[in-house]
Amino acid sequence: MALPVIRNFVVPALLVALTVSPALAQSGFTSAYTDLNLDDCLILEADDFGASWACPGYKGYPLMVQEGDLRFSLSYGFEPDENGVGFQTLPPFNYLGAKLEWRLSNALGRWFPIATIVRYHTAHPETGEDYGQVLVVSQIAEGNNCHIAYVDARANANANELAREAADKAGDFDCMTDEIEIIGAFGAY
Repeated sequence: MALPVIRNFVVPALLVALTVSPALAQSGFTSAYTDLNLDDCLILEADDFGASWACPGYKGYPLMVQEGDLRFSLSYGFEPDENGVGFQTLPPFNYLGAKLEWRLSNALGRWFPIATIVRYHTAHPETGEDYGQVLVVSQIAEGNNCHIAYVDARANANANELAREAADKAGDFDCMTDEIEIIGAFGAY
């Protein structure tokens, strides 16, 4: 009679373990999302040549958005000018997507941001109309913030997965010497 009791306990326990263990066995990375709406940001500076905003990041992590010459750039951390390579954007005129994906690592026993993925909408070089969509992967590392990879969101059916794989390598990229990786099929910006 003990067998049915064990089976009634063990089988459900195994099902729960099989359901939970893939999440626990992941490589220590996950995603969190924040809105990227400039109306929710504090204007730091604005003139005829561009603007900069302080925006809400992941759990208060500092995020600065800059626009100049119809191109956008993101910076991270409390000292964005010292942490990154400066204004970094794509060559064509562009604007940012509405969501920012933060890649988080638990390597130190707590979740903290190591990279972001944002969709840049780019303009056609001749007409100025919406043309391309590039997922830009940026590394967040003190003194070493920069773009590390580009994924053409229209040319790759699995663009988000490719961008996450690139983001999960953040930390090993040297912003001063390494070249930005173009991942998957890539059309024009």
